Amino acid sequence: MARYTGPKSKIARKFGEAIFGDDKSFEKKNYPPGQHGNARRRGKKSEYSVQLMEKQKAKYTYGILEKQFRNLFAKANRSKGVTGEVLLQLCESRLDNVVYRMGVSPTRSGARQLVSHRHITVNGELVNIPSYSLKPGDIVGVREKSKSLQTIQDSLSANSRVYEWITWNNEKSEGSYVSIPERMQIPENIKEQLIVELYSK
Repeated sequence: MARYTGPKSKIARKFGEAIFGDDKSFEKKNYPPGQHGNARRRGKKSEYSVQLMEKQKAKYTYGILEKQFRNLFAKANRSKGVTGEVLLQLCESRLDNVVYRMGVSPTRSGARQLVSHRHITVNGELVNIPSYSLKPGDIVGVREKSKSLQTIQDSLSANSRVYEWITWNNEKSEGSYVSIPERMQIPENIKEQLIVELYSK
């Protein structure tokens, strides 16, 4: 499966924010990439360009490819509720994202790798599909053999994030996906309405 493996700081600079988490390189050069750096004149972006940038930002943030993202949008569009909000809720309910939110990994790409390498269980069963969609009440845990992994231990000890829609029990190395998050509970700086407008053309 193709994944973006290029320089992350360059992408973060393109969007003007550290979408992949703490990034010292981005802090030093928080202007768009390119040969002339900050001095390059940039004209006013078209409406389409702004919408496309927002979609790309969402895709890079959650590590989802175009086809998958389009399928998620189609699913959100068919459902009741506000399409843009449902789209972000579908992204948040992905297993790799919830593993990241629980603090088992410091990055989404790291969480995706843990899932792919069969370190994560859902309701006691091994699941190695990062895009697996969780339902409220599902229990996500670290496989017994993997609990001693140093990377997981380090990530959990450094994690201080708390979200109302998930719980985590350090002693059991498992947590619960309590409920689908409301838009205000999702911290990502994404203007989902622009994505809806882009796909609605």
